[in-house]
Amino acid sequence: MDLQVVLPNEFPTMPARTLAELARTAEDLGYTTAWLPDHVLPPGEYGETFGGVYEPLVTIGHLTAVTEHLRFGTSVLVAPLRDPFVLAKQVATLHELSGGRVTLGVGVGWSVPEFAAVGADYAHRGAVTDDVLALLRHLFSGRAAPYEGRRFSYEEGVFAPIPDGSVPIMVGGNSDAALRRAARYGDVWQGLPVDPGTFAERVRALAELASGRDVVPALRIGWDGSTPVEQVADAVVAYREAGAGQLAVHFGEHEGTAQRMTALASALSGR
Repeated sequence: MDLQVVLPNEFPTMPARTLAELARTAEDLGYTTAWLPDHVLPPGEYGETFGGVYEPLVTIGHLTAVTEHLRFGTSVLVAPLRDPFVLAKQVATLHELSGGRVTLGVGVGWSVPEFAAVGADYAHRGAVTDDVLALLRHLFSGRAAPYEGRRFSYEEGVFAPIPDGSVPIMVGGNSDAALRRAARYGDVWQGLPVDPGTFAERVRALAELASGRDVVPALRIGWDGSTPVEQVADAVVAYREAGAGQLAVHFGEHEGTAQRMTALASALSGR
């Protein structure tokens, strides 16, 4: 199972250079992927509820330049808040410049005020996300114009760079709709904490929905040091046995994140 980290993204308490320092630490410790959150114009201060003060795609471009093999992704980018053509261009460019070390993680979003602030369609955010993913798959595949989708279409135009190999797409969320979306469009499904037994049921449901497509079951949990590290390590092992192929950990505020990353990696060594 891949052990991953969700990087902190606080404001104004965290210096920007801390992201690079933590990414290099994660790489040295053997974490396989570092995720960054996304909010464009939240109704409250960036912090525990609203992560993502630094725009994740721009940040990933910087972090891939100061690391060697660590993968990066968005957990999750709120797809209905973005222009899908610009998003496709950004992600394909990151994929090329990073040597294929980028995973696009998407979600439908949940903050009504944020959608209203940017003029996005909250009521149909799930359908919009499906249409964004369909367009991304078309553009990333190198297929030529025209393309006709439910919301996004174009008669002529050239998309480049065409990714060498596929850009992995992760779909985040616990809902049945998120599971169906991952089964149809995703390479990875990232759920949120439930007990291992319930997670195993979701893994089986995902496999049935995917109908032979290989979609990796994953999970995102949090640990801020308030519980013993061995307890967290036991939970990681339990989720691995329940079918998780990847597990991402948010280690709380940036102060102490490096120490907690180190402690968990050590606790899991050999397990």
